[in-house]
Formats: sequence, C-alpha cells, structure tokens
Amino acid sequence: MASILQANNLTKNYGDLAAVDDVSFDIQDGEIFSLLGPNGAGKTTTISMLSTLLAPSSGDALINGYSILKDNMQVRKYIGIVPQEIALYDDLTALENLFYWGRLNDLNGQELSQRVHEVLGIIDLTDRARDRIKTFSGGMKRRINIAAGLLHKPKLLFMDEPTVGIDPQSRRMILDMVKELNQQGMSIFYTTHYMEEAQELSDRVGIIDQGKLIAIGTQDELTRQVGENDSIRIETDPTDDLPSIASQLEGFGEISKVMVEADGLTLITKDAEHSLAPIITQAGRAGARIKSIKIIEPNLETVFLHLTGRALRD
Repeated sequence: MASILQANNLTKNYGDLAAVDDVSFDIQDGEIFSLLGPNGAGKTTTISMLSTLLAPSSGDALINGYSILKDNMQVRKYIGIVPQEIALYDDLTALENLFYWGRLNDLNGQELSQRVHEVLGIIDLTDRARDRIKTFSGGMKRRINIAAGLLHKPKLLFMDEPTVGIDPQSRRMILDMVKELNQQGMSIFYTTHYMEEAQELSDRVGIIDQGKLIAIGTQDELTRQVGENDSIRIETDPTDDLPSIASQLEGFGEISKVMVEADGLTLITKDAEHSLAPIITQAGRAGARIKSIKIIEPNLETVFLHLTGRALRD
C-alpha cells in the first residue's frame, strides 16, 4: 500500500526545548493513524508542521509526494485541517462560516453551495444551518469545525484532539463520523490523549512523549513489544505515604514496576488475577488504605506505562 504521508526526522526547537524531536513515520493511503500522548507531548506541533502552518527546525515530510518545505501550496490542496481550537466566527451562521472557509479553499459558485450542504448533512446539522455559531453547544461547534476541514474533499484529514471538552453524545457522533469518512476512502491523522479513542479508531498508533516518538505499530504489535503484562491500579487514601508504600511493593512477587501517581499506585505484573490477593495483603502491611482496585489487561495503556514509566491520564 502506498504512503500518503512520509515524515522524515521532523524536529521543532524553541530555544533549548525540543517540542518535537527527530520524529519519523508514515501514513498509508486509506489508513487511520493515531498519535497518542499526554498534553504537551508534541502532537499539535507535529500536525502544525505537517500541515505547513509551522516551519520545522529540521527534517521534512512528503504528502502525496510533495514536500512540506518546497511545495507547501501543493500540499495544502490534498489536506484538510481540524484544529484543536474552534476556528469559527461566533456571530456568523453555520452556513456563513462554511461559505467563508470554502472560498479560502478556492471553492465558488454552485460547487461551493453543493459542498456546504453536503458537509452539513455529514455532520447532521442541516437543520441548524442558519443559526449563529454562538447559539451552538460545544459539541456542535466541534462538528462545524470538522465540516470546514472537509469542504474541499481532502485526501488526508488532520484531526487534532477533536473531542476535547465535549459531551459523550457529541463525542460518540464524531468517532462514528471519523470511521465513516475513512470507510469512504479518506486517510486520517488523528491525535488524542484518550487511550480508548486510539484503541477504537486506529489501524496503527504512534506513541509520543516529551517530543519523541517512542513506539509505532498496530495495537497487537505494540502490546507484543512490552510483553503480555497486566496493570493493577490501586486508589488509596489521600493521606497515605505513597513513596513508602511503593518502595515496599517494589520487587514483591511478580511486580516488575511500581508507579506513584496523585491518588494511588499503578503496578505492572505478569498475572494480575494470580497476584492480586498477595499484593493487597502486602500493600496493607505497607500502610495503604485501599479505596479501590482495578485490573487493566494488556492494551495501549499498559504499553504507555511500560514505555514511559507513567500513566496516560486525561
């Protein structure tokens, strides 16, 4: 399968800070590729460089064969962008916003009018077309934001955390929309810090942390990289001495790693169900006042835990 995007050693420095540090990956034509990482990991900076909005400090990328450095006007013909921030005018209607963004993408006349009404149907907001954006909920604004990125029928759609801060119903609608657009042939580059979104949507996942791309592959491939381990999440009393408890759990039984978090501990172990009872006993002896326990079977969260030594939290 051909690549729609090839990123080669992309780097963005701000003084001594490498916001994106020597990142290379590709996206196959027709694929949903998710970049998963915490806030501040470099996801938005990566999209900004790939969409020609921000010049890299070094490196390059090809989109449909065109360089983001040398052929940025050609690149823009093939990409759509759904930014994390809402890029709409509150005092204009949904129609007026979409006509505005359509003209910026060189659409005019009957072609523009037809396409505006098509994307309103895709996002299921035809009945609100003449309402001002300021009357819309956060989820509806997100959907119009997506519609603006679809107007010129891009081959590759960049979506930068499109479900942040919206209600569950709108989030569900957007995830279903992403899958439908992909089934129609669109390639999608999706960034998120929600593990469950990456698990549901992605053909392949890249894990980024502190500007570095630390792993890439299908979910099965990533899980195999770190072994078939489970995680045990223990929530404790807020006044517990977590570092002391963690030190007494390190190396106990089949525990391979203990991570201290704000409200408890996360443990990595070979067989959570077999290990759970003795771990609870040992944690109690160490002074833990356990409020809840959750077993997390091997998935993207355990991969992130193993590779970074910390949990991926919303």
